[in-house]
Amino acid sequence: MLNYFAAYGATAVVMLALDLVWLGVIAKSFYREGIGHLMADPPNLVAAGVFYLLYPVGVLLFAVAPSAWSGGLTAPADVPWTRAVLAGALFGFFAYATYDLSNLATLRGWPLRLTLVDIAWGTALTAAAAAAGRWALGRMT
Repeated sequence: MLNYFAAYGATAVVMLALDLVWLGVIAKSFYREGIGHLMADPPNLVAAGVFYLLYPVGVLLFAVAPSAWSGGLTAPADVPWTRAVLAGALFGFFAYATYDLSNLATLRGWPLRLTLVDIAWGTALTAAAAAAGRWALGRMT
């Protein structure tokens, strides 16, 4: 069980660190230009905290853990970590697409360009977070 806590921790830390750099530095002006009129100032940190606690659970359940189980009774370290990365990318794609396409469909002024970039970011971010979780899971076994 400790190995799954380590995998969760690695997933959450990598996701939070990458997202902080992306949202706080790299793409800050991109989001402000696209949806600045919708952005809360200051942001709701409780809601953000709940997201950053829950989303890694989804990554662990749908990408990291199944990649370890896919080898049957073999140790997780023996199963290719690329399965976790692919599953993480798909999980991120569908999760971010659900959010962004729903906003595109229902919110006036939601930019298509932002939708496409954010889906790509969610795909890459979740793949990287899943890779970190899978690495930690393999190290603990």
